[in-house]
Amino acid sequence: MLWNKKPQAMPPETPESETFPPAIHEVDEPMTDTIRKEPGSIASHATQTIMGRSVVMRGDLSGGEDLLIEGQLEGTINLADHCLTVGQNGRVTAEVHARQVVILGSVQGNITAGEKVDIRKSGHVVGDLVSTGISIEEGAYFKGSIDILREDALKESRPHAAPGSVKTVLS
Repeated sequence: MLWNKKPQAMPPETPESETFPPAIHEVDEPMTDTIRKEPGSIASHATQTIMGRSVVMRGDLSGGEDLLIEGQLEGTINLADHCLTVGQNGRVTAEVHARQVVILGSVQGNITAGEKVDIRKSGHVVGDLVSTGISIEEGAYFKGSIDILREDALKESRPHAAPGSVKTVLS
């Protein structure tokens, strides 16, 4: 009968089960971001999308969050209020409009950034740069022209221009 079952005897514990507690994984160091985020900036509160190494894309890309490209992209990129990072494996052939651009891989095309373009040592850029701040690390490759916008000119031109299409250049 179902309700008159006797409890089954538990198998005796082996010495091995007493000496080996469950594995606990400890993290020695936390993961670090490849993007430097300043406190209070838009990027510090946004999420980041990662386009992996095996992804190949052609077309127009726009978004409302930070983007890390490790794959290949051909077309246009519009992240007016966000940060674009081209990782070491990233290969981009595009017209780029973003708040901030960090390049560790390869970019072929013109780049317009509202705040800063940062070309790291492993970066390779062929195209024109337009931004209020530009940083090219020693050892990086760059071929093109640079237009540095003054911040006051950038603020004045934003209400009249579409996001990411700032064309006012002061010399």
